[in-house]
Amino acid sequence: MTTIAERLAQRSLAAKFEDLSPQVVHEVKRRVLDSIGCALGAWTSRPARVTRAVAQAVTVPGGASLLGSRHRTTPDLAAFSNGALVRYLDFNDTYLSREPAHPSDNIPAALAVGQACHAAGREIITAIALGYELQCRLCDAASLRAHGWDHVVYGAFSTALLASRLYGLTAEQTLHALGLAGVCNFATRQTRTGQISDWKACAFSNAARNGVFAADLARRGMTGPHEIFEGPKGLFKMVTGPFELSWAAGPDDWMIRKTYIKFWPAEYHSQSAIDAALQLRPQIGDPGAIESILVESFEAAVSIIGSEPEKWRPTSRETADHSLGYCVAVALLDGDVTRDSFSDHKIGDPRILGLLDSIRIVETDECNAGYPDGIPNKLTVRLHGGREISKLVKYPRGHAGNPMTDDEVVAKFKRQAAGIVSDATAERLVDRAMSLDTLADVTPLLEFETV
Repeated sequence: MTTIAERLAQRSLAAKFEDLSPQVVHEVKRRVLDSIGCALGAWTSRPARVTRAVAQAVTVPGGASLLGSRHRTTPDLAAFSNGALVRYLDFNDTYLSREPAHPSDNIPAALAVGQACHAAGREIITAIALGYELQCRLCDAASLRAHGWDHVVYGAFSTALLASRLYGLTAEQTLHALGLAGVCNFATRQTRTGQISDWKACAFSNAARNGVFAADLARRGMTGPHEIFEGPKGLFKMVTGPFELSWAAGPDDWMIRKTYIKFWPAEYHSQSAIDAALQLRPQIGDPGAIESILVESFEAAVSIIGSEPEKWRPTSRETADHSLGYCVAVALLDGDVTRDSFSDHKIGDPRILGLLDSIRIVETDECNAGYPDGIPNKLTVRLHGGREISKLVKYPRGHAGNPMTDDEVVAKFKRQAAGIVSDATAERLVDRAMSLDTLADVTPLLEFETV
């Protein structure tokens, strides 16, 4: 019997760009553009400044670029810093299953290793598809959250696999890379508990840094632990229990097609509640007319973003964008949820806190039954005088069941890029991302001038 890691190594080596349907390739390009846009939106954030300084302290001619600069560093440090920017706003894409995840977190690792290896765009697209495939299939196979572990555990495996592919590792070397990446990257879910810190932006990019580092060690000859999934102290025994791992059955079956680009910069389980609030807002008129709000939701949303006391008095943007009630209150008061909705000024706004105090969140069987196919949130707003209005949304804008158009993805990118790069540079980046399969070198996608 071959191990899961052995089968993954064989699948990675066997994968070809031609195995991907045009739709899969197009989705990869959309995710690359969206990820760069999310990074530009986070350009001045504290995690961006800190991780950039760490990576800039190491110069490697011919290495991997820090996004928006000509500074080259090691691929693992580029993956760490660029990945922190992609993740900071909680605006990059999502996949929901037994374990929720943000699979575009794999993209900075693929771009960093691909650039350093002089890989063409087609090979980087294939590697990104592999990263999505492994992370999302692992999310389908077993929950980490249920055992107190963080979803980024799976990211160490997915980035090690895609980096192994780009480095040109053999099946045996890839096997060692997966062992090296897995054995030392069991991360706890404390990252997303209580008042949430800057580390939320960095948790996956740190796993990616270690996944890339593991692949680099393996290509230089280092061996890693065997049976990382099935062994006596492996993932199955220590965390998840045994599982079987599915894989793409054809050119159009790759998991990236089942992931969702975010329409609002907030934790994904809140997206349908935001959508419902915005649809109810014209019927409410003056938000001062609201007496109370009932949010009927599902277990994952209630436990992650709707139950802890900190979610009713957030003190950081990370806690606010992980507060279901806060997101609903902002949507009703302001008529939109943007990156500015989570500023220090906003999270202390008495109007928001007052409305937040009127919100009650409950888990229901109806909503549980609709997850993870959708993310059903039902809002019932009671107005002074007794009138009640309700809205249930299962597939918010951006969900695979209600996907964003290319024009919407481009518009989202340009909103995040505004003030960071010129309009002309933004247009060039759109063109380069959407023609990634024709690029012989991804450097023009990574090195550009900021304003």
